[in-house]
Amino acid sequence: MEVVRLFKSLNRVQRNTFVACFLGWALDAFDFFLLTFVITVMARDFGTSVAKLSYAITLTLAMRPVGAFMFGLLGDRFGRRIPLMIDIVFYSAMELLTAFSPNYTWLLIFRALYGIGMGGEWGLGASLAMETLPIAARGLFSGILQQGYAFGYLLAAVVYWAVFPFFGWRGLFVAGVLPAFLVIFVRARVPESPVWLRRRETTTDFWRSVLTVLRQHWVLFLYVILLMTAFNAWSHGTQDMYQTFLGEQRHYGVTQKAATGIIYAVGAICGGTVIGHLSQKWGRRRSIILAAVFGSLLIPAWVFSRSFSFIVIGGFAMQFMVQGAWGVVPVHLNELSPGDVRGTFPGFAYQLGNLFAANTAVVEARLADRFRDASGHPDYAKALAVFVFVISLALIMLAAIGREERGKEF
Repeated sequence: MEVVRLFKSLNRVQRNTFVACFLGWALDAFDFFLLTFVITVMARDFGTSVAKLSYAITLTLAMRPVGAFMFGLLGDRFGRRIPLMIDIVFYSAMELLTAFSPNYTWLLIFRALYGIGMGGEWGLGASLAMETLPIAARGLFSGILQQGYAFGYLLAAVVYWAVFPFFGWRGLFVAGVLPAFLVIFVRARVPESPVWLRRRETTTDFWRSVLTVLRQHWVLFLYVILLMTAFNAWSHGTQDMYQTFLGEQRHYGVTQKAATGIIYAVGAICGGTVIGHLSQKWGRRRSIILAAVFGSLLIPAWVFSRSFSFIVIGGFAMQFMVQGAWGVVPVHLNELSPGDVRGTFPGFAYQLGNLFAANTAVVEARLADRFRDASGHPDYAKALAVFVFVISLALIMLAAIGREERGKEF
């Protein structure tokens, strides 16, 4: 079997590096998604509305480009490994401080600082992994790597189910300090990127090289930002307010919400792995387009199903497609990236896309307030459906006009 053969083709260093990068991204996402399970409870505790509390998500997403730029430059200048370790410790510390937020203002400050750490991790981890893996394995492991995000969501759902009923939302964020322990593994088992080490020997003026690359590739940079804006709006549009929809409109309890989150996170992991692997044969752009087309067709099952069983099936299928397309992103952006700035370019473009999509949760909350259902309550189902359909069309068009660099040598 092809997948088994690719796994066996990795040596110990490649396996350790990939595991560390996967866990770094998974635990980063775990810390982020804890907030999405308890927006309503936190809003009540801080005496504010769900829409206003969702600005904590917006701030986190908006600050991610700052972290991607800072840590990306450190990664291009000093190597991927040490900045990655610093970043993991930083975002874990900000997650812990969130648990002790005395009021709404301090919550926003800690979530903004956490966003800097979250933004720095993906670019460093993705470049370190893609530069270490063999070319033939990139598609498969790109899909698995990106699904660290879905694995983080699954872990957040499990921790929410196990911790929240006993320790409340503050206990959730105390549990969010766990990623800091990953640094021990990175320090002991993960070497520096071989591609970065080779390039360091040939680059005499780092800053001049960076400026030259930016002048030559600014059109590509703008395109990737637009592509990642659509990707991030699509992803956050199907995730950030979905638990609120399940609780407020479907009136599901903690167990049902957690079970739904766990099951559609499994769908995301399966989708990212399968479509990421298929992109090695189908091409990166074609794989993204097909996933977005099928995702748009699944919208009715995803939010308008009346039974819990069909909601679960719709959620699984939707996240299979959404995160299936996302499974292509790490390898696609690293293949599109100029070599001299591979630590900065993919992560910074990705997180700028996050910045421009940062208001997704707020937009959906306000759309729900505008639509209203027959009982006069906010209609989250219609808000999510309209938003995600429009974004799906935008993603299809952007992927269709882009470049393809499948199999590019690093």
